[in-house]
Amino acid sequence: MSLPKEPRQKMINIMYLVLTALLALNVSSEILNAFKTVDRSLATASGIAEQKNSDIFKSFQKKIEDPKTKEKAEIWLPKAQKAKALADEVYNYIDALKAELKKESDLKMKDGKEDFREDDLDAGTRLLVESAPSGKGKGKELYNKLKNFRDQLLAIDETLAKEIGPTLPLDLHIPKTNADPKDEKGIEEWAYSYFHMTPTVAGLTMLSKFQNDIKNSEAQAVEYCHKEIGEVEIIYDAFSAFAQSSTQYAMPGEQLVITAGIGAFSKAAKPTVSIDGAIVPLKDDGSAEYKLTAGSSGSFTKKVHISYLKPDGTTASVDKDVKYTVGVASGLVVSTDKTRVFYQGLENPLSITGGGGDEKVSVSVEGNGVSSRKAGAGQYIVTCQNTGIATVTASDGKNNQKITIPIKRVPSPIAAVGGKSGGPIGANVFRVQKGVAAELKDFVFEGVKFDVISFTLFCTGKGFEENPGIAEVTGPYFSAEAQALIKRCQPGTTVVIDEIKVNGPGGTRVLDQNISFTLQ
Repeated sequence: MSLPKEPRQKMINIMYLVLTALLALNVSSEILNAFKTVDRSLATASGIAEQKNSDIFKSFQKKIEDPKTKEKAEIWLPKAQKAKALADEVYNYIDALKAELKKESDLKMKDGKEDFREDDLDAGTRLLVESAPSGKGKGKELYNKLKNFRDQLLAIDETLAKEIGPTLPLDLHIPKTNADPKDEKGIEEWAYSYFHMTPTVAGLTMLSKFQNDIKNSEAQAVEYCHKEIGEVEIIYDAFSAFAQSSTQYAMPGEQLVITAGIGAFSKAAKPTVSIDGAIVPLKDDGSAEYKLTAGSSGSFTKKVHISYLKPDGTTASVDKDVKYTVGVASGLVVSTDKTRVFYQGLENPLSITGGGGDEKVSVSVEGNGVSSRKAGAGQYIVTCQNTGIATVTASDGKNNQKITIPIKRVPSPIAAVGGKSGGPIGANVFRVQKGVAAELKDFVFEGVKFDVISFTLFCTGKGFEENPGIAEVTGPYFSAEAQALIKRCQPGTTVVIDEIKVNGPGGTRVLDQNISFTLQ
């Protein structure tokens, strides 16, 4: 475009162009965070695929040792190992490429963590797209390694290629864009489509995507090889026996259900479950279910014995105690522990008990600025931002109770100087005081504190005959201005501290109190 001759307009146009360029290059933090989230998900998915492959190779080893499957296993295990070796080689190559991309983005170690320019739009282009001397052009090398991996993987076995080839996760087609087909340049266009002018974090995510494709391709090949011997045999490395009841608190006539078994619910482990010496039949999933009806009130224990067969053929056993309590029917009780009110700005305790036990009690506390949380069995903490009314609704499944509780402001504290709130005081004693304190006395909650944030000091009488002394003080301590007035005080001086502002539960307030001292 043509630029105007007038210098000021030229400058405006140039600045506009620069701003437009900066906006085009800007990458928002939301986009960067989205790429990082996807990258973490891909890393997790790759880890799951790796664990799956590891489990299959453990089964391979067992089939090699089994005379019934040894012959086939010796044919297919080397092919699976070849697939793993091919995958590991290109996976590690991409790991090194990711490290190099971070270096291109000014990688530094900060507090033991990697720190690099995640929004760098040029690093991926230099490393993977542009050829020497302006770049390194490693996109072509990456493409060739991925293509060779795919080709060599499918070349391991002809039947394997026919089986997994059409669904292999690794896809090297160029992503569809609105670009002119005439601009396609083969491998160069492939690297350009993925890495040209992309933020570094996006380039790393794309490389993680290829690593995930590699691991999943390996998994398909290894699983196919294993299937040619026999179905995957799950190998348990550890067992966890369990025994539990449907409730630990019951009422007379209510039914309890005790469930026990092995953590994997596997019949292959052949568990035997007995409760109080009586054998309990197993369900289809391998667990045992025992039912009883609660009788008289009290605490009870059921002895559960579980024995099972481990993979090595040995037998193991576990003993568990299942404890439960049968309660006495009673009403639903809601009570405030300290007072009949809630106080604004404090953590107000609330107790709720029901005949069915704590696990059956549901509670809601509503009101303007009211919130609640559970602090323990039958114990709740209620906080209130405003004065007014809180509504507590409780239910134990059989009984419902709804009560309203007033929300009041915490009483105002008493302001004092040297522990006194006015009256006669020695002039020498007053002159050594540091400031004003506010204390809440004889309140039902302990440890409630108020901070003095400002007050006004008036001095009249002896030493201030012509003009009274006035100082506005911020904070609890006498300011330099106030201390200068206090030094002038003498017997016969009257000192008044007024407009005392404090901060505490419920916010800031001005006390309806002034302190008046007559110095002697």
